[in-house]
Amino acid sequence: MDEGWFFAAGGPRNLLPKPCSVLVLLNPYGGKGKGLQLFRSLVQPQLAQADISFRLMLTERRKHAQELMRTEELGSWDALVVMSGDGLMHEVVNGLMERPDWVTAIRKPLCSLPSGSGNALAASLNHYAGYEQVANEALLNNCTLMLCRRRLAPASLLSLQMGSGQRVFSVLSLAWGFIADVDIESEKFRRLGKMRFTMGTLLRLAALRVYRGQLAYLPAERGASTLPSSPELAREAQQGFVDAHLVPLEQPVPAHWTVVPEQDFVLVLVMMHSHLGSEMFVAPMDLPAAGAMHLFYVRAGASRAMMLRLFLAMEKGRHMECDCPYLVYEPVVAFRLQPKGGKGMFTVDGELMVSEAVQGQVHPNYLWMVSESSSLPEPRPRPPRQQPPPP
Repeated sequence: MDEGWFFAAGGPRNLLPKPCSVLVLLNPYGGKGKGLQLFRSLVQPQLAQADISFRLMLTERRKHAQELMRTEELGSWDALVVMSGDGLMHEVVNGLMERPDWVTAIRKPLCSLPSGSGNALAASLNHYAGYEQVANEALLNNCTLMLCRRRLAPASLLSLQMGSGQRVFSVLSLAWGFIADVDIESEKFRRLGKMRFTMGTLLRLAALRVYRGQLAYLPAERGASTLPSSPELAREAQQGFVDAHLVPLEQPVPAHWTVVPEQDFVLVLVMMHSHLGSEMFVAPMDLPAAGAMHLFYVRAGASRAMMLRLFLAMEKGRHMECDCPYLVYEPVVAFRLQPKGGKGMFTVDGELMVSEAVQGQVHPNYLWMVSESSSLPEPRPRPPRQQPPPP
């Protein structure tokens, strides 16, 4: 979706109004369980100073936010603020896309305030703004100050079609294999915060698995010239969501796609943004266009020692310098992944999914995020700043 069509359809410009009113959805159980305390002590005073009024809504169970977003009166709010980990933003976006008025609902500006374990989306927004890589309260403070400054940027949406016929939307990532294993199996260490992923990685390396499957993708340089036009997107608003690059899963992928032969994989990872956690700088490279996403996969054969080197280097975004012959990276606009035998965990934005055939396509500039970057991801590298300037 190009920005001209987005604005013409009633999307916001690049600033929230002043004063403004926001709905805050907060998961009090996310991360170390200190989200509500952090909101009261760190976020709320800054909102008051910035003339931002709010209504606080606590989620009570899994998919509660998704249920709330299906029926919430969005006209009462200038933005939706999501305070938790990445899973709650996933619920909010999918709830908005399930509404009868999804075309306008998905244009409601979104803000990510981190209080979960991974906080990948917040870390990515922090990176695009040019700030130093930080975690915990420092990251929350940066994101709160971004909200107080009210700036908006268009962001992409990943549409996923599952073998069961389910449609799922992602704002961050899809993982299969090692990374999904670590994400789900480390849930029992949730009270450790981001350290749960370190613990989970070490445990999974001790019993490294491989999964058989087939992967295909549409490289960014081939897909950019076939992106849908603004008139096509305008028709989509009336006829329903359209994935122009995808064919039904039971059909072969188009001839201009790249097909990776069926083989054993350690992991497959599709990412929309730069970070997979507050200290996991997985995608330091620039994307060639707004309508692209990152595809990484590791083929079977990578040793435990090599995998450990990759994950240690990932904190600073140096893993592509490890010269691992089993690690492959491609910028893509669409992909298809077919696990064999239903083995291997799938996660979408950190949420567990059934292991089945899946394909997806990125839709550029489909929603709005509070960000100090002019667009997401930011294509121009900038020197890091210590902290955002005051609102």
